[in-house]
Amino acid sequence: MTKTILITGATDGIGLETAKMLAPLGHTLLLHGRNPDKLAAAAIAVSGRDGAGTIETYRADLTDLAEVVAKADKIKSAYDSLDVLINNAGVFKMSDPVTRDGYDARFIVNLVAPYQLTKALLPLIGPSGRVVNLSSAAQAPVNLEAFLTKQILPDGEAYAQSKLALTMWSAEMANELGANGPVIVAVNPASFLASKMVKEAYGHDGHDLRIGADILTRAALSDEFADASGRYYDNDRKAFAQPHPDALDLAKNKRVVAALDQLIK
Repeated sequence: MTKTILITGATDGIGLETAKMLAPLGHTLLLHGRNPDKLAAAAIAVSGRDGAGTIETYRADLTDLAEVVAKADKIKSAYDSLDVLINNAGVFKMSDPVTRDGYDARFIVNLVAPYQLTKALLPLIGPSGRVVNLSSAAQAPVNLEAFLTKQILPDGEAYAQSKLALTMWSAEMANELGANGPVIVAVNPASFLASKMVKEAYGHDGHDLRIGADILTRAALSDEFADASGRYYDNDRKAFAQPHPDALDLAKNKRVVAALDQLIK
């Protein structure tokens, strides 16, 4: 049975490889990107795969939460249901890591935008759907006060904190929704894959991107993840594993979600 799947950050890296892996299965793929030229090129590359189904594109700059809302509205106007949301888009280094509103852009893109998009699209996803959130092995305690007071952190700290916070809201949303919500799972796709982000951050090409694309495809479709809501999958270990201890603290998870809800109002 084919599904409708939205992939954010689908113009390169793991997102594009995941789209290429899913396309031959005939699924309807909704590809998101920020750059219209790269988005068009990705659509051509994905639709050219043997067996590809419908391919559509949605442009939005995830540093601008108004554009996140507009993208969600467009999808809701075009589709009655969405089977899978893969929140893949993420950033590490930026030439100017400050949004128009003065927030750290790494937190907005890696944390707030996927939360807002997921909340907006939940009515389409339903209990039989899945939300796959791209986490990381890099996780560090979250300084919510620094983020909310618009402090700009060093690249590594901003990235690791935002990825832990994403893992924390994944667990809390899964806990809140229970059987009434979709499977919500945070996935470390594997360390040092050959993405643009890894090259910018560490200066080397990294490992085969298909390692990450394979686990995102499995998380989206396989029975292996059917009962994985609220859990964390570590592809470095090839198994479900414990995330950073803070993501196991219900009170801390609730504080992250409360801050996110306050911000997106």
